[in-house]
Amino acid sequence: MTDDVITIESSTPANEAAKIMEQKRIGAIVIAENDTPVGIVTDRDFAIKIVAHAYPFHTPVKQIMSSPLVAISPDESVLAIADLMYTRGIRKLPVIDDDKVVGIVTATDLITQFAVCTEEDVRKMYYHSIARLYEPCRPYA
Repeated sequence: MTDDVITIESSTPANEAAKIMEQKRIGAIVIAENDTPVGIVTDRDFAIKIVAHAYPFHTPVKQIMSSPLVAISPDESVLAIADLMYTRGIRKLPVIDDDKVVGIVTATDLITQFAVCTEEDVRKMYYHSIARLYEPCRPYA
């Protein structure tokens, strides 16, 4: 998890958000309204929503952000985070504690964790994946 997360207001122009992302060398910014996280803008959002749809560069980030914000609490397990990211197609997941953004978990963070996991961790992931495959087939559960 990265704990240095940038948050901007939803009225911020997209080009300003892009400049911040370039300066900070980050791939996402959390969007807030009245200090409450409401969405996220990623580098992918710029490619798909600004470029592909020819929105003006000064479009407010509120119009291009992914919302509602899918987030996790700080005590989520790596396995639960990986599962959520996989099922929702998310690459960057904010960590929120008491309505405050305290970090962000990225797909790269997960790969780093999996690279150093133990054999027992791999076994748990395997059984979790198998259980998810058979979950829809449990008519009496």
